[in-house]
Amino acid sequence: QVQLVESGGGSVHAGGSLRLSCAASGNTDTYACMGWLRQAPGKEREGVAAIDIGGITNYADSVKGRFTISRDSAKNALYLQMNFLKPEDTGMYYCAPFSNPCRWLLPVNNGGQGTQVTVSS
Repeated sequence: QVQLVESGGGSVHAGGSLRLSCAASGNTDTYACMGWLRQAPGKEREGVAAIDIGGITNYADSVKGRFTISRDSAKNALYLQMNFLKPEDTGMYYCAPFSNPCRWLLPVNNGGQGTQVTVSS
């Protein structure tokens, strides 16, 4: 099983940006679909973005137009560029393999240890 390590979280003001990174111990092309999920305190986890092996991307409506997911197969890495952050984006962010097709935004597991994103108003 590929091990995933997320990084890049932090605390920003509303309107700010962060870039999350996910480093994989093995070949991420093992998974047809990879993505990012988040979990806010007291809320269910939700898939926010996913990308398939061909580079097709899918986003939750809540982040569409603000977040951009990308993957670098040569580096076994996954990224999430987050712009125009809002307080409701606050939560732990995880990268994980997602179910295929990607448009369902359904993570297969909880991913790595996560990285915290905090957005203040």
